Amino acid sequence: MSLDSMTESVDKAVSGFFEPIAGWLGDVVFYSVPVAGTELPLIVAWLVVAGLVFSTWFGLVQIRKFRLAVDVVRGKYDEKGSAGEVNHFQALTAAVSGTVGLGNIAGVAVAVSIGGPGATFWMILCGLLGMATKFVEVTLGVKYREVHADGTVSGGPMHYLPKGLADRFGKKGRSLGKVLAVLASFMILFFGLFGGNLFQVNQSYAQLVSVAGGENGALGSSAGALFFGILIAAVVGIVLLGGIRSIANVTSKLVPAMAGIYIAACLVVILVNVTAVPDAVVTIVEGAFNPEGVAGGVLGALIIGFKRAAFSNEAGLGSAPIAHSAVKTKHPASEGLVALLEPFIDTVIICTMTALTIVIANPASWAEARAGESIGGVTITSDAFGTVLPWFPYILTIAVLLFAISTVLTWGYYCLKAWTHLFGRSKASELTFKVLYTLFAVAGSLLTLQTLIDMADAVLFMLAVINIIGLYLLAPVVKRELNSFLEFVRARKAGQTDDADDDQEPVKTTV
Repeated sequence: MSLDSMTESVDKAVSGFFEPIAGWLGDVVFYSVPVAGTELPLIVAWLVVAGLVFSTWFGLVQIRKFRLAVDVVRGKYDEKGSAGEVNHFQALTAAVSGTVGLGNIAGVAVAVSIGGPGATFWMILCGLLGMATKFVEVTLGVKYREVHADGTVSGGPMHYLPKGLADRFGKKGRSLGKVLAVLASFMILFFGLFGGNLFQVNQSYAQLVSVAGGENGALGSSAGALFFGILIAAVVGIVLLGGIRSIANVTSKLVPAMAGIYIAACLVVILVNVTAVPDAVVTIVEGAFNPEGVAGGVLGALIIGFKRAAFSNEAGLGSAPIAHSAVKTKHPASEGLVALLEPFIDTVIICTMTALTIVIANPASWAEARAGESIGGVTITSDAFGTVLPWFPYILTIAVLLFAISTVLTWGYYCLKAWTHLFGRSKASELTFKVLYTLFAVAGSLLTLQTLIDMADAVLFMLAVINIIGLYLLAPVVKRELNSFLEFVRARKAGQTDDADDDQEPVKTTV
């Protein structure tokens, strides 16, 4: 039996077994209600409402403290002797690498095709609201993290849900929190293996094959797929063995590189068509409030924009706090402020640049997609760049590879923390996971397992329900932490030393 026929058999067997489960789970998690001629997924409404609540609760912290967040990333308020493994910038890039990915390239094209240019406006608004949610969950991630005896750090919803609920509600809160922590760990692990690993490798391989001669090219064979999978797995395995420090060192270089390449290409298209920019902006704004050809009109464009943003920046899903928890700081809210920059980079900048490029370039494939043709999102984006840069598919391939590798690395770290919460932190346990994760990277170039990927999406968004309930209950803790950090900032500006922070509670240390 050839490798191609064997992998095809595995795909069919897996799909046949899991398809009914995936379909049922997707129907439950992404349950939609008809609103003005379009469908509103309740999970998207859940995420957007959380952004509205936290934006109000914390007085638009994402706007008022934006400059302070940038100063923290620059290291202006670093504190000597802080527990943690990475600096603020490295923690930010590690987390951003887990959210910035193919969705920013392909997903946005789909959004402006279905929802029209106006979806861009609502996408930006949702990204701005998500900044407040990200601030809350990451502050809690650092507040309730565990610094182990070897200096490594563990954080995320599997830590702040049981500890935070215990702080507020005693033994009953701790019992509930422990159950939620196990569920959160499972959900993160399942998504990471299939959505954060296998899917990313699979899609990056497909893009590489498309520019290397297609199925008849050097990489189009099953041997080429296997070689690509082993190569990616080797890179991932080596970096993953080094822990968050190694991952942060790589992503702190990859993220600026991939974002720089992609944004530069966007700017080339925009500058070449600079006279069309004002009209494009008007089209986006008018399309947000008076869309043509969009099911549900204004509400339809709004829902599609919100959906794309919510799925892209992961605000409220509980994944990013895992990476941010490793930061070197004594003030949890300092990293919460850094984290609010994440949806801004992912959605407000990168997604918007993609949308603006497509609207300005107006490629034929976009018009065909809006007319109902079935055209892949990557194709539309690539065609938009191709109107100015005929060789752009090669640049897009580099960007896709960088996006994919950085996402696989970051989700490897997320999954490791979920795995060790479930199965312990022994060397044997960690090594078992790392071997398993690298094998999934190899499988990514050979298998599609689309049914399991669909299940993984549903499982991850189930986590948002649990996580955001916890965020509501623990919001007063976040407010105290924010006030504490702002007092520290005022003391630092007044010329006082870090000694002014001696009243901070120590982070729990475990073996």
